[in-house]
Amino acid sequence: MKMEKLSFHVLFCSFFCAFLLVSWPAMSQEVENQKEFDYNNKGKKGPAHWGDLKREWHNCKNGRMQSPIDLLNRRVRIVSHFTDLKINYKPSNATLKNRGHDIMLKWGGKAGHMEVNGTRYFLRQIHWHSPSEHTINGRRFALEAHLVHQSQTGKVAVIGILYNIGRRDYFLSRMKQHLEEISHTKKHKVLNVVNPSLLKMRSSLYYRYIGSLTVPPCSQNVLWTLVRKIRTVAPEQVKLLRVAVHDDSNTNARPLQPLNNRNIQLRIKSNIDGGEE
Repeated sequence: MKMEKLSFHVLFCSFFCAFLLVSWPAMSQEVENQKEFDYNNKGKKGPAHWGDLKREWHNCKNGRMQSPIDLLNRRVRIVSHFTDLKINYKPSNATLKNRGHDIMLKWGGKAGHMEVNGTRYFLRQIHWHSPSEHTINGRRFALEAHLVHQSQTGKVAVIGILYNIGRRDYFLSRMKQHLEEISHTKKHKVLNVVNPSLLKMRSSLYYRYIGSLTVPPCSQNVLWTLVRKIRTVAPEQVKLLRVAVHDDSNTNARPLQPLNNRNIQLRIKSNIDGGEE
């Protein structure tokens, strides 16, 4: 009798675990091991070789919807009078982490969401690339921030913010002390409540296209929204983000990828305010 109960228990657990594997949405996680790849274009682990380093990174080499891209005017279709993007961010606990290839601020799960055409994508983290990964008419910017979101079904959406050199960015100014601390002594630091609404992303113009993660595994079908209004950041803020990483590269920006006949939209009169609605 005991053996029968034990066998039933093992069988039940096996079916239950299999059910979870099938039903639970798998997020296309960005790689966080700094030793697995780098941005040295002449090295064996540089962007040109990402797709060869691991089988599960094949999209980095063979994917047809890769990011970043150049947002060239003649490729862009203007779509006016849309209000399909809604943002409702909330203050939440967060952890600042040095991932080796970038600095990431990860929220604890209650930082709010963005909503696109009725689908909610919950804010997970923000990280920075310098110089920018996306370009506009061939022009590259000093910095690019990526706010990564995920839906309940595992779909990924990213909001990109571009920065020119100029006045200090308010959000990064509030992060200065924490960035300095992880630069000198720590790989990560648990912070008190961080309010993503302080990013203040109000804009009436934004680009929209379907692309990929810009780091391995380069997963595709990522919904990209790039705010057209260019922000400003001080040179020392960009430098601090790079110094804190402690890698051997002067950049963590992936080279531009082919468009491959994808649609790029410039959407007008949308509501992007980074706050509660």
